[in-house]
Formats: sequence, C-alpha cells, structure tokens
Amino acid sequence: MRSQGVVQAQIELQVPFFDVDSMEVVWHGHYVKYFEQARCALLDKIGHGYAQMRDAGYAWPVIDLQVRYMRGAVFGQQISVRADLVEWENRLKINYLIRDAATGERMTRGSSVQVAVEIASREMQFVSPKVFTDAVAKVLA
Repeated sequence: MRSQGVVQAQIELQVPFFDVDSMEVVWHGHYVKYFEQARCALLDKIGHGYAQMRDAGYAWPVIDLQVRYMRGAVFGQQISVRADLVEWENRLKINYLIRDAATGERMTRGSSVQVAVEIASREMQFVSPKVFTDAVAKVLA
C-alpha cells in the first residue's frame, strides 16, 4: 500500500471520448494527464502552484514517474483521482490513486518525483526552496 500523504487533493472527472482507444478503454498515456490534474489541485491547495513556482525562480521537472495499471477506465466512466504529498523537503514526491467514483474500486496507482531547478542558473537544488517548504508548513499548521 502506498503512503498516505500529509496533504491530499482529489478531483473527479468523466472519461472523455477523445481519451479512449477503439475499444473505448483509456489509452495508457492519459493516466499521466489525470495525475497532473490532481497534482495541480494539490499544489493549489498548498498555495504554491506552477505559476508561484516560476515566479519564485524555480522550475520543477518530473524526474521519475511510476504507473501501475490494475483496471482500465472506459469512456463515460466517472473516476476520482487523489494526489498525496509524501515528500517535500528535498524533492517533491506525490502518490496518486485513481478509483471508480461509484464503486471505489482501485484502478490505477502511481507516483511522481520532481526536483527544483533554479531557472536563472539551471542548477538542480538538492534541498527544496524555502518558499515551497514554507507553503507546505503553513498548510500543515
């Protein structure tokens, strides 16, 4: 079982037609897009989304992505996507869980790791910027 994070955000969406293949099953690459939507909701909840990251002088590229497919989502299905913040002091690690919104059945899980890169110097930071860790601390208080 994946770690539950200190901060979570959850979104719901209905699988659109343009995300499915000829068998009406979501193409595997679109799950990453669903993770991204939940990640944006999580970062917004923290109060430090991508615009704030950029304005603070940092990019946060994904350096690792893991996806485990258990059951494919299908056209028209209502799904919930949860993002859990599990690491933030040296890197940003988020765990994801996609469930069928009606039954709660687990469908897909995954994780992503991002690191801060100073935009001006293009240097990777080995510690998360204080502006980000302060935003997390504020939510946890």
